[in-house]
Amino acid sequence: MLLSIAKASQNLSTTIKVVRRLIASGQIKATKVSGSLRIEESDLLQYQQLQLAFDDMPVKTFVRVINTPKRDVVNWADISQMWDNPKPSKLTFVDLFCGAGGLSKGLEEAGLQGICGLDWFEEAGQTYSRNFNHPFVNGDITKPYIKRHFYEVVKQQLRGRILNVVAGGFPCQGFSMAGNRIVDDPRNSLYKEMLEIVATLQPEFVICENVKGLRSMHYGLVEKQIIADYKAIGYEMNVTTLCAADYHTPQIRERVIFIGNRIGKKNMHPAPLLTPNEYVTTGQAIADLMNHPEDPAFNHVPTKHSPEMVQRILACPEGKSLYKGYSDAWKKCPWNQPSCTIKENHGGVNIHPRLPRVLTAREMARLQSFPDDFIFMGTKSKQLVQIGNAVPPLMGKAIGLAIRKSYENE
Repeated sequence: MLLSIAKASQNLSTTIKVVRRLIASGQIKATKVSGSLRIEESDLLQYQQLQLAFDDMPVKTFVRVINTPKRDVVNWADISQMWDNPKPSKLTFVDLFCGAGGLSKGLEEAGLQGICGLDWFEEAGQTYSRNFNHPFVNGDITKPYIKRHFYEVVKQQLRGRILNVVAGGFPCQGFSMAGNRIVDDPRNSLYKEMLEIVATLQPEFVICENVKGLRSMHYGLVEKQIIADYKAIGYEMNVTTLCAADYHTPQIRERVIFIGNRIGKKNMHPAPLLTPNEYVTTGQAIADLMNHPEDPAFNHVPTKHSPEMVQRILACPEGKSLYKGYSDAWKKCPWNQPSCTIKENHGGVNIHPRLPRVLTAREMARLQSFPDDFIFMGTKSKQLVQIGNAVPPLMGKAIGLAIRKSYENE
């Protein structure tokens, strides 16, 4: 029997919003039927039985407890003295699922040398090729001929040097488990492809970036399995959640960062550079663009809204969404605080705090900490997707400097 979200929430004595979060994190299975999510009664019963196994805690208590941040084993690297003018390094990296190149840009700003980027997104590849001097391979990572070509390019670019880092933010949608194992679900293939590439290229370090929600997927089993899988191919992993605002990015954006190595070094994560009262605000980042003329070459093309939409945007309070039922889509960024998370624009956008319109691509890029000379290619809609999907370069820079600290810290 298939249950609606509303019926499932009644059975669990919780809210529709909580049920949607449990579905998004993979804790409750759901399928789309005629455009609406439905839950098998047996899957809901299985979830309830799992809850009872955790000390017979009631539903609401259990949901709160499993989302409590874990006490991570983290080696914090003080990168403050290296931040302003990092010296060039001989360390090399490749970037898988690189998109437009936010992580690559950050690693280069940390002094590392880019070797190759890889992604299937054609317009992102055009952006990557425009902004970096090293090669980009465009194609589906699951295709053997694409992988062979990638390996050939990497070997040619290294010219006998060691590959120090493989970095990548693999998609996490669709992780499914059997017992304590990630099963052979086609949607998991990108994670497994990255694992295979690391095992083949044998870099000294690996960086895996993902959404914070991965940590609670399947009661934390996905995170544990990732650590176990990398340990099986020789990499000791440490993991924690970083916030981009801690590293001069004018945006509250949390990401889980796995760092591992196979050469006996201490895995280090970058210690925060700013306290919350020192964060860069939305206004500080984009105020000068309010009167900037429309400039497609600069990715600054304001959207023209209907008079009705203009009035609705003006009436929307800062930090709130234009539409009820949405927590992040169509959200108005706060002017005197860091921006809310920049999204990839699946129908939802970020609203300017002072002007009656949504943000331009350049304003979004500023809030993601991209420099102004980093130009995005493709149509405006494709630019917004690239920017919303990117790792903030300044977060990438902090991670790169922490990797350098790992090498220096004997």
